[in-house]
Formats: sequence, structure tokens, C-alpha cells
Amino acid sequence: MEYLTSSISFPFPFAITDGRISASGGDEALRGKIIQVLFTAPGERVNLPEFGCGLLNQIFEPNDGVIAAAMEFTIAQALAHWLGDEISVDGVGVTAEGELITVEIVYTRRRDLARQAVRLHFR
Repeated sequence: MEYLTSSISFPFPFAITDGRISASGGDEALRGKIIQVLFTAPGERVNLPEFGCGLLNQIFEPNDGVIAAAMEFTIAQALAHWLGDEISVDGVGVTAEGELITVEIVYTRRRDLARQAVRLHFR
């Protein structure tokens, strides 16, 4: 299984040279789609208002097990809905320790059945 670890902080950082999120390893295009679903809030897109899962809205909620479970469910449902043709979500884990939230998404690419994971850290 291939892992990608990314750290995300608030305010959301962008690469200075081109304004994009920089990451390495895995399938870059698919990883970009996953990040897009995670960080787009429903209602943010005019022509597709139901797109996204609004992960950043959850960041400001109390950091406890109830919110972590709600985030796991929301992320899994959004990825299955929007990227279900490209990936099969095998698991979503959200852990909350102090002010750090870690989101790990394990998925299988449908085109070649390669299992991969994306890990994000929020402070």
C-alpha cells in the first residue's frame, strides 16, 4: 500500500510559485480529486451546489470523538458519491489529539486495483 502524508494548516497554504497544493507519490490526478472533494463545501460551486463534503467547516468544531465519527462518515459518503467510478473507499479514519486532527483515507483504484492511502494533518 502506498501512503501519502500531507500537512494542512489554517490558513490553507498554497505553493508560492504556482498557487497549487504540492504533493508527491501515488496518483497525483486522483489525489487532487480527493483533495478537491474534501475541501469543497456544499453550496460553494454554483453549477454543482451539492458537490463536496465541507471538511474545513468541521475543523472549527470541538475536537472530540463524536465530531471525528461524523467526519469519517461524511468523508466516506462524499468520496463514494463523487469518485465512486474511480475509487472504492476501503476506510476512513479520523483521530483527534489535542489540537491535531489526522484524516486517513484508504482506497482502491478501480482501474488497476492498486490500494493507496492519503493522510492529512490539520492544526
